[in-house]
Amino acid sequence: MGKKKLVRFRDLETLSRVFQPPFEEVYDKDYRLKGRWKAEVFGNENPVVLELGCGKGEYTVGLAGMNPEKNYIGLDIKGARIWTGARIANDEGLENVAFLRSRIDFITSFFARNEVDEIWITFPDPQSKKRRRRKRLTGARFLNLYRQLLKDDGVVHLKTDNSGLYKYTLGLVKQNKLVIERHTDDLYNSGWSDETVSIQTYYESRFRTEGSKIHFIQFRLPSDGEIEELLSDDE
Repeated sequence: MGKKKLVRFRDLETLSRVFQPPFEEVYDKDYRLKGRWKAEVFGNENPVVLELGCGKGEYTVGLAGMNPEKNYIGLDIKGARIWTGARIANDEGLENVAFLRSRIDFITSFFARNEVDEIWITFPDPQSKKRRRRKRLTGARFLNLYRQLLKDDGVVHLKTDNSGLYKYTLGLVKQNKLVIERHTDDLYNSGWSDETVSIQTYYESRFRTEGSKIHFIQFRLPSDGEIEELLSDDE
């Protein structure tokens, strides 16, 4: 491991709003903060918003700065990435930000039913190979996990440069008759002027420089009913 990473890992240990539970604390069991994030971490009753696969936490920190009336938690398995957003949040005194280092597969170990209001998924791995599509963060497997912690009709946002992932997600949402708030296959020509365009991740800026279109979909996820996998995914 490089010296820079070691320094960052040590620094993460000093930040009070960074949580790095070991595997044995969350595998097939509830984490100590499950159902208690508002009371024990944020000290308020404001809505909780997750950014899954948050990377460097640009969206987590950006959204928190724009919306002080909400609590934001960035989740990623890579500590060296989380460090960037965690350090910014600490240095800027953002009290409505926390970071969680863990696998997204374990998400139901961390959050209780109805504890989360929104989920953001920004530029995830599209998992294009057929044998890996079960790992898509907007696939039926993960949506059924999110249902266990989102409030009824909680909002899910997907932002991606991958047209295949966008079309797949849109198809899955329509097949399951979920409510679509809005969607576009060309975000920066949509005329929107909110957080979907005002916050850009490192990778998003790079994709746009390369000429890639950015796709976005916002939909609601009911707490009842099983989400069925897309019947035809021929991309």
